[in-house]
Amino acid sequence: MNNKRFSTEDSALLLIDHQVGTIKLARNIDHEEIIKNTRALARTAIETQMPLVLTSSQEDHFQGLLLEDLQKIAPEDYLKRIKRPGVVDAWLYQPFKDAVEKTGKKRLIMAGLTNDVCIVYPAMSALEDGYEVQVVVDAGGSPTTLADETSLRRMEKAGVILTSTNQVMAELAMDWASEKGSRIQRIMYEEILKKYIES
Repeated sequence: MNNKRFSTEDSALLLIDHQVGTIKLARNIDHEEIIKNTRALARTAIETQMPLVLTSSQEDHFQGLLLEDLQKIAPEDYLKRIKRPGVVDAWLYQPFKDAVEKTGKKRLIMAGLTNDVCIVYPAMSALEDGYEVQVVVDAGGSPTTLADETSLRRMEKAGVILTSTNQVMAELAMDWASEKGSRIQRIMYEEILKKYIES
């Protein structure tokens, strides 16, 4: 496995099924935390020019539209979102895979709702196709803690790198004093750290 750190230059961000209905299925983590972490990831991609691919599943069912935050942060990517008719493993839906391949990146940072259904399969499928994959665990969730932990063990055993929002943002920044690092640090502060520091 390549231990070289992921960077904004060599990676793409994939946000899978962060929908207004799907988030209700995440019961092991506070919804506010999922949203702020997802916002932080999306902003990092947009503000550092990382490729961002959004996908949703069955928008006309209970899953609903993607979170309004994503529509506001990444309006162009939202309009280009891949609307899947029901394929559970997003990687097996050719328009999604095509969109990822079009980015030209072989390192993928993924997050999705839910961890135990919507992210586990595309993460492993992309890995099998030769991509390096990190899954941001706290920008997703599952109906139970047991379901979440089981999916994380399965992904890790397959070779997926598990990470957290703060951890992957720090990895992408690498130097808080650099222009890019300062931008990412500001996003992290505004979206995640502010409530801890100012409370």
